[in-house]
Amino acid sequence: FLMWLGEQITARGVGNGISLIIFSGIVAGLPGALAGTLELGRTGTFGAGFIILLLVLAVVTITIIVFVERAQRRIVVQYPKRQVGNKMFGGESSHIPLKLNTAGVIPPIFASSLLLLPMTVAGFSAASDTGSDWLSAITAYLGRGQPIYLLLYAALVIFFAFFYTAVVFNPVETADNLKKYGGFVPGIRPGKNTADFLDYILTRLTVVGSLYLACISIMPEILISKYSVPFYLGGTSLLIVVTVTMDTVAQVQSHLLAHQYEGLIKKSKLRGRRG
Repeated sequence: FLMWLGEQITARGVGNGISLIIFSGIVAGLPGALAGTLELGRTGTFGAGFIILLLVLAVVTITIIVFVERAQRRIVVQYPKRQVGNKMFGGESSHIPLKLNTAGVIPPIFASSLLLLPMTVAGFSAASDTGSDWLSAITAYLGRGQPIYLLLYAALVIFFAFFYTAVVFNPVETADNLKKYGGFVPGIRPGKNTADFLDYILTRLTVVGSLYLACISIMPEILISKYSVPFYLGGTSLLIVVTVTMDTVAQVQSHLLAHQYEGLIKKSKLRGRRG
């Protein structure tokens, strides 16, 4: 039902339906989680300095997420001039924006889902009284905060960052399209050399972006396991909230701009008919 609802939001709303549903669930739980943290501070479990440090860490994390999600490498593309009759066309320059984090929030979601699979299987085995010692051992090693869990989580986040980036952006196809329309990267020959250059730049960006995602994803796990913080004050939750908010605002602005242009076009048509 949620998948269907997310598709309906994407088709009829401003896009990002599934992400908006996840975003709503996280935001709905934040007031209660914050109240629980303040209650732990009131009872003396957490000190006032520790709570202030958590809030500062959350603000710093949000700032880093916004900075990285906005960061992009712009590859300059030049188009040659063409003469049609007595007029010259073309000659303008554009750019290909390559984001530092092309994969977005997909890698942490996929990685956490895969790591939850052994726990789910172990739960079913325990419920049916068919559990085994090796399954219990795997469950213990893959528990939240365990070193193997953190290593696997980081490795899966990095893997899915590269995998999803390769699915979303194809350097060979982009280079072929540039060559088809006469565009070229200054100093790089069209075709295979352009594809290799784009792949080289994208790989370097993805290395930095995947490490950023791994650090953001592991941070709340350490806070929960080592310091018993009762909710995700950072990491994947903040990443989803900030990213979905930025994407939704951008979608709303584009819709408003398109609606404004439609209104101007309608007014101009009406004036033309009156004239």
